[in-house]
Formats: sequence, structure tokens, C-alpha cells
Amino acid sequence: MTRRLSCFLIIIALCAELSNGAVFPKDSVHFNNSLQPNTILRVHCVSDEDDLGDHFLSHGQTYDFSFYESIFKTEVICGLWQGPGFEYYALFKAYEGGGLIVHYGKKNYWDAREDGIYFTHGFYPPKLEYRWSAYSLAPTY
Repeated sequence: MTRRLSCFLIIIALCAELSNGAVFPKDSVHFNNSLQPNTILRVHCVSDEDDLGDHFLSHGQTYDFSFYESIFKTEVICGLWQGPGFEYYALFKAYEGGGLIVHYGKKNYWDAREDGIYFTHGFYPPKLEYRWSAYSLAPTY
């Protein structure tokens, strides 16, 4: 029994090390500002481990970050704001993974457009996922 437990613990330790090592490609989240030319996009993301702060993108600019997924659960919640006084916003889960299936090299692409936020993994054309809301919302980060 002790031998089985030892083998199990060694396997778990190796899996945890491989999921955080440089052997596998990192997962990534990408944001693109495809709004009107003079419209700034504000991006703020928070994960289980990090607050990534505010990033302000001009038309055509991108912002991305990468990470290794946890063997438990990895979530990245993001808020996007645009328009005069950043009155239009969308809050959503920009990345979800982990658990029993750990992803390596997963890419989530988000494109902010006038009618909403579009999403793709890069294999197919982006599809509209979220519409802008016009209600006032102060960030709580």
C-alpha cells in the first residue's frame, strides 16, 4: 500500500512540474481594438493569482498575456470599456481551463468591435460573443 501511495505521489509531482515547466507552450489571451480610429479600449483582467491592471489600446493595437494553466482550475475574468468616459463595457470570462484536462498552447482571441466583443481560438472566423452594455459600472479591482 505504501509503495502504491509513493508511486502515486511521484506521478502527481511530475505532472505538476510538467504543467509549470518550459516543456509545453503557454496558454494565452489576446485582445485587439477594432473600434473606430479615435476610440480607446480599456482592458482589465484578473485571474485567480494576478490582477493584470489597466491597459489602454488605441485603434489597431493589441494586448496579450500568457500563462501556464493550473492543474486545478484557471479562470481569467476581464472587463473591457470604450466610448466617451468609458461608458460602454463588457465583463466576461476570457479564459477557463484546468481541472482534469490541462491545455497547453490554447489561445483565446478577443476582438473589440462597435457592435460587441468577438471571439475565436484562431481556427475559425471570430463570432460575436458579447454586446456592449451602456449602464454605468465602476471597476472593483
